Amino acid sequence: MTQQPSSSPPHRSHLRQGAVGVAGMVFFILSAQAPLTGVAGTLPVPLGLGNGGGAPGAYLLVGAMIAFFSVGFIAMSRHVTDAGAFYAYVTSGLGRPLGAGASQVAVLCYSATQAALYGLYGVVVQGIVERYTGLDLPWWFWTVATICLVQGLGILNIEFGAKLLAVLVVAETSLLLVFACWELLSGGGPRGLDLAGSFTPSSFFSGAPGVALTFAIGCVLGFESTALYAREARDPARTVPRATYLAVGLISVFFAFVSWMIVSFYGADRVGAVALEALRTGDATAVVLTPVTQTLGSWATDTMQILLATSLLAGVLAFHNGINRYFHSLGGAGVLPRRLSRTNRQGAPYAAGLLQSVLALLLTVPFALSGADPVLTLLTWGGGVSVLALMLLYLLTSLSVIVFFRRTGLDRRRWNTLIAPLVSIALLLGATSLALYNFTTLISASPAVALVLELTVVGVFAGGVVLGRLRPSGPPDDAVDGVPGDPADVPASA
Repeated sequence: MTQQPSSSPPHRSHLRQGAVGVAGMVFFILSAQAPLTGVAGTLPVPLGLGNGGGAPGAYLLVGAMIAFFSVGFIAMSRHVTDAGAFYAYVTSGLGRPLGAGASQVAVLCYSATQAALYGLYGVVVQGIVERYTGLDLPWWFWTVATICLVQGLGILNIEFGAKLLAVLVVAETSLLLVFACWELLSGGGPRGLDLAGSFTPSSFFSGAPGVALTFAIGCVLGFESTALYAREARDPARTVPRATYLAVGLISVFFAFVSWMIVSFYGADRVGAVALEALRTGDATAVVLTPVTQTLGSWATDTMQILLATSLLAGVLAFHNGINRYFHSLGGAGVLPRRLSRTNRQGAPYAAGLLQSVLALLLTVPFALSGADPVLTLLTWGGGVSVLALMLLYLLTSLSVIVFFRRTGLDRRRWNTLIAPLVSIALLLGATSLALYNFTTLISASPAVALVLELTVVGVFAGGVVLGRLRPSGPPDDAVDGVPGDPADVPASA
């Protein structure tokens, strides 16, 4: 008897289409920012080491810079709908080798960020469990256990992930917004709301504005992940642009508003000294916990600590999903082994997810074995590498937008495809210079360690370029709008 062919192939390579809408994308992005982590964990640094009361203005400036970048990014997204995002974008404009280099830098960026979050997460959960149960287990135990949990969640369908992240994001942002709105309605602290103390050029350029700008850039990392879900989106031509602009606006305004209220609580002339003292004593989160607790009550302290853990969990889950889709796309394109493009019955890239979880272990276990402080090493080093990698990706993408549309003529709007990307490049070069100038402060390490981490970004990019030249080209369906990814195959515009 002839065996009937299976109705479902043993290995699928297609992501589930139509699974994500605008709201789902925005929640994935906001969870990747880990809002409570960005406020309670990093805000004390620009307040204490940067420009003090002028720090809130940095978030608005970074939001404006990302808005310029997003114009070209979205124009490209209408013609490039691929889960590889940076790989597909850079390849379409600058060629496969540079695209492969960008893809490896993107993996480094998101993996370093996730590893940094895992380090902080382990410490936070360790403290919570010890406080409430008396059980004192090392930070890495909770980190490894959560890597396994995230791996399990990652193999479920995309709707479940979006709903879970929505709950966690709403919970963590609500407390901060309640505090901020209360502070706003009550008229602020000793000097009132004091707009001039936070949002004028003189306040921004006081102290070390480069530190504030650098940390603000780190807080918007992940907004571009809208493109990762293009193939799973409902009507990607509309969903991706709407989700991107909405995410950029919400992120920049949220961080600017909440940080402004923190500054107002202390006073713009005092907040720098308060934050610096908290950093010196190792109690940086008190800069945010104290005003929230005094405003809302003692219950807020315990609640914020728990929500900080869920914030970090939401962040690592979002980055897990994003990195999976990079591996899935790169496997389908032939840059990485093709088995990474396999998906399960839920449409989740399970093979890519397993590789990503192994990579997370490889990045965190050495710090556990060496007995290093995960906050002073894993968190700061991972954050520093991710910022540099992100700036390189944005620069390559902006340049690719210009080259792609000049070559193909698919979009002749000068503002969208030339002027805005050029402005973006200029702003990104300035931001990158500031990041490099302040890199040792950013990672809290020696110049030698800073140099090694900087060269890591360069080395990963160079290795990716070599890989792109050696690996065979992508499969036949690896095309965008009927235009193959390599510009050598793209017809010149008329």
